[in-house]
Amino acid sequence: MAWDSERTDINVYSQGEVEKWVYSTCNICSVGCGCYIAVNGNRIVGIKGNAKHPVNRGRLGPKGENQWHANNSPDRLLTPLLRHGDGVLRPVSWDDAMAVLVDKSKEALRKFGSEGIAIYSTGQGMLEDYYTIAKIGRAGLRSHLLDANTRLCTATTEWCLLQSFGADGTPAGYEDIDVTDTLMLFGHNVAETGTVLFERIMTRKKKTGKPYIIVVDPRRTWTAQAADLHLQILPGANLALLNGITHLLLKNGWIDRDFIAKHTVGFADVEQAVSDWTLERTAKETDVPETQIAEAAKRIGTTPRLVCTTLQGAYQSVDATATCIAINNIHLLRGLIGKPGCGPLHMAGQPSSSTNRTVGGVGSYPAHRNPSNPKHIQEMADLWNVDPAHLEVGPEKDIESFIDKMERGQLGLFWNIHTNPMVSLPNRLRARRAFERTFVVVQDCFLTETCEVADLILPTAMWGEKEGLMENADRMINVSEVAVTPPPGVRSDFDILLDYARRMDFRDKDGKPLIQYTTPRECFEEWKRVSKGRPCDMTAMTYEKIKAQNGMQWPADAEHPNGTPRLYQDLVFHTQVDDAQTYGFDMKTGRARTREEFEALGANGKAILYGLTYYPSAEQPSARYPFWLTTGRVVWHWHTRTKTGRAPALHMATSQGYVEIHPDDATLLGILPGELVRVSSPRGDIVVPARIVDTIRPGLVFVPFHFGSWQAHQAANELTVDLVDPISKQPVYKQSACRIEKLRQLHTVARGETFVGIAERYQLTAEQLAKANRMLPPYRADVGSQLEIPSIENPVSPPYMLYRKLDLFPQFRLAKLDPHQEHDDT
Repeated sequence: MAWDSERTDINVYSQGEVEKWVYSTCNICSVGCGCYIAVNGNRIVGIKGNAKHPVNRGRLGPKGENQWHANNSPDRLLTPLLRHGDGVLRPVSWDDAMAVLVDKSKEALRKFGSEGIAIYSTGQGMLEDYYTIAKIGRAGLRSHLLDANTRLCTATTEWCLLQSFGADGTPAGYEDIDVTDTLMLFGHNVAETGTVLFERIMTRKKKTGKPYIIVVDPRRTWTAQAADLHLQILPGANLALLNGITHLLLKNGWIDRDFIAKHTVGFADVEQAVSDWTLERTAKETDVPETQIAEAAKRIGTTPRLVCTTLQGAYQSVDATATCIAINNIHLLRGLIGKPGCGPLHMAGQPSSSTNRTVGGVGSYPAHRNPSNPKHIQEMADLWNVDPAHLEVGPEKDIESFIDKMERGQLGLFWNIHTNPMVSLPNRLRARRAFERTFVVVQDCFLTETCEVADLILPTAMWGEKEGLMENADRMINVSEVAVTPPPGVRSDFDILLDYARRMDFRDKDGKPLIQYTTPRECFEEWKRVSKGRPCDMTAMTYEKIKAQNGMQWPADAEHPNGTPRLYQDLVFHTQVDDAQTYGFDMKTGRARTREEFEALGANGKAILYGLTYYPSAEQPSARYPFWLTTGRVVWHWHTRTKTGRAPALHMATSQGYVEIHPDDATLLGILPGELVRVSSPRGDIVVPARIVDTIRPGLVFVPFHFGSWQAHQAANELTVDLVDPISKQPVYKQSACRIEKLRQLHTVARGETFVGIAERYQLTAEQLAKANRMLPPYRADVGSQLEIPSIENPVSPPYMLYRKLDLFPQFRLAKLDPHQEHDDT
C-alpha cells in the first residue's frame, strides 16, 4: 500500500458537540473513500475520513469533504410537485403524485407497448435501488429502455471490457498502482477528478521514485505537470497514438509471444492493423514528437509491470471503445494482466456507476448476463419466477435512442432519477425540445435545470439519509449507513420504487407480488442469489462483513471469501459462449455480432485481440469554426453542481463558467484576461470570461461543463456535438468545433473626457483599456474617436492544496524572518 500513515481529514461545523459518527462512503467520485458522517441533533454537521479504510486511510478530497452541506441546503425539495394545465408546478400529496405516475405509466403502456416508458437513472445511487430498477423495468414494465448517466461517463469502460474479456469488471485495482513500475494515465486527469487517488500515487512517487508516469492529454493539467512524460496529443488522435505504440512494440519484439499463443485470439488482425503505423505517421497524426512516442513505447514495452488507467479523455472521444481496447491489447501483447502491478484499470466516473452496470439497472441483464443469450434469459426468468417470453432481449438501448423516440412521439413517459440531463446531455437545446414532447418525471432532491421540462417531481432522501451499498472503480463494495432521518415530506428512492411496483400490481407467474423484499438488506440477499456463479458473485458478502473489512472486492464467493483484488489471475477469461456477457460488436461496422459469429472467434476462455482502424473526428475545425472545443470537470465541482454548488467553499472557489484559451490565440484575437467572449458552435453559443493559460494547446479551447443554468448562458453542452461512439454509444464531448468572438461596446470620446477617466468609468485599468484598443503609451483619448470597451470578469479557480501542508509562519516570511529561528517571547 502506498499509504505509510493515516491522516484523518475532517470538516465539521456544529453549534455543540458531535453526538455520533456514522459509518459511510463518499458519494462523489468513483475512488470510493471511506468516511464517517458527523451528526448532531438529527442533523449532518460534517464529515471525517476513515483512517482504517484501505482506499484513502482517512484522506478526503475537496468535493468529498464538503458534500454534506447539500443535505442542509434550505432549498431541499420537501413535497412532490405537479405541473398543472397553466404550466405552473404546484405541491401535491405523495398519494396524488404516485397516482399520477401510475396513471401515466399505464397510459404509456396502452399507447406504445412495453417500450413506451424509459427509466434514466444515475451513478450515485445504491445497489439496491439499481437492482430494483432492473426488476421493475425488465420483469414489470417489460421494457428494454433502461439507461443512466453512466452512459455519459463509463459506458466505454464496460464495452471495452466486454469486447476484450467477455465480461465487465476492471482487471486491475488500486493495489496494483501501489506496486507497478509504470503508470499510464490516458485521458485521466486524476489530480482533479480523483484527488485522493492522485495523492496516493504521488505519495509513493515522492518516497520511491516509482511509478514512471506517462500522461496522455491535450491539456497540461495538474496531472500532466506531475508526469515523467506528457504526450500532449491532438484532439481525437488517441487511437492513432496507440496504433503507433503497438507498431513499435511488435517491431522491437517487446511482446510475449508465448502468452499471446496460449491466452489470446486475434493476433494476426493486430499485426495487420498496425503494420503501416510508422513512427513518422504516428507523429504526424498526433502532433506528438517522434522522440516522445518512441520513449513511451520503450517504457511500455520494457517495463516489468504496467497499469493503464483511462477516463473521460478516452471515453468521451472519437474511437472511444477502440481506444480502450487498444490499451487492453497492449496488456495482452505483453502478458501484463492478472498479476500484481499489472493490468488495465479503466476508471469509473461516479461513486456507484459500476454498481448500476453490475446489477443490471442499465445495459445488460443483472449479474453480467447476456440479453441475447436464451440461456441467460431463462436463468433470469427462473430467478424472478416470470415467463421468459416477457423479458426483453437484444442489444441495450441508450439515452440518445430515447431522445430519438421522444422526437418521433413514440415515448409516453420518461422517468429521470437523480440526474440532470438538461445540463449533462450533448446538444442540450435539441434534447430539451425532445423532452418537451413527453411526460417527464424527475426524482431528485432539488429543483434542477431538468425540472424546467418536468411534469412531475418527486423529492428524495440523500446520502446519509438512506442505507445501501455502492461499488467503486476497482470493484470494491462499500456500505453507506443511515446517519439521520430524511426531512419530513421526502422519501428514499428505494421506497418510491417499491411503492410504484405495488401500485402497478406487478406479479410473478404464480400471482405473487413481483417484488417481495421490503428493506435494502432483504434486497441485497435476493441480489446475492442472482449473482451466484456469475463473474460478479457476491454470495460471501454481508453488510456486517463489508463494514468490518472496510470494503470487499467482487467476486466474493466460497473460493474467495474475502474478495478478489484483481481479476484473471488464472488467465481464464469470460469468453465461453454461454459465459460471455455479450456476443459483442464488429469493430468496423458497429453491428452486433451473432452467437455464431462470436463462436467463430474461437476464444473459448481466451482474451480477444482486435485490429483497430483509426477514424478522425467527424466534426473538425473549419474556416467558420476554427477552434477545437473540449469540455470537462474542475477540481472543485462534480457534474452539474446540484450538490457541490450548494457547498459554500466549493461555490466560492469556482462560481462560474469560463473558457481556457492559449496566449497565442488570445493575442491573435486581441482577447484580454477575464474578458467576456462568445463561444459558438453549429449548435449554439455561450458567453463566458476568458482564462488565458499556456496549459492548453494552441487551437484548442476548454470549457467546464458544470455550469448549466438556463439564465446564465454558460452551458458547455449548448455547444457539444451529439455524436456517439458506435459501440459504447457514449457521446463525443471532447471534440467539437467552435469560434470565439469578442463582445465589446463602443465609446465615443466626448470633450473633457480623459483616457484614465474613461477606463475608470467602465471599471477598467488604463492598461486594460489600452490593450483592448492595441494602443501604445502615451495613451490618448481624442475627441470623437471611438474606443472598444471590454467587459472584464475574474474567473477564479484556485489550485487545490493537495498535501495540506500548513504554512505556520506566513507573516514572519513577509518580514524576512527565519521561520525556524527560536524567538524570545520575553
